[in-house]
Amino acid sequence: MSALESEQRTNIKFLVKLGKSGNEIREILVQVHGDNAMKKTAVYKWVKRFSERRESVTDEERSGRPATSRTEENIAKVRQILHENRQLTVRSTAEQVNIDRETVGKT
Repeated sequence: MSALESEQRTNIKFLVKLGKSGNEIREILVQVHGDNAMKKTAVYKWVKRFSERRESVTDEERSGRPATSRTEENIAKVRQILHENRQLTVRSTAEQVNIDRETVGKT
């Protein structure tokens, strides 16, 4: 989460505690942050959360596989494989390293 996003969430929390509506909060954020203000749907989402007595401004842990494919070790493996045979496909390289093709394409 960026510092700006954290700041805006903190501001939303404060304004909810002052009893401001979602529309009022969005207008204030636009006055302060202009084009960098949170989108309306995100503001309403956080207004709802803080209205339900949530205190934390950080995102909750999400389930699912963590993004661990792009490690220094895997990058080195991909580079070594490609160094040995430049004609391998992205799919073949991904299968050898056991990571997804998109990650191979970024290395």
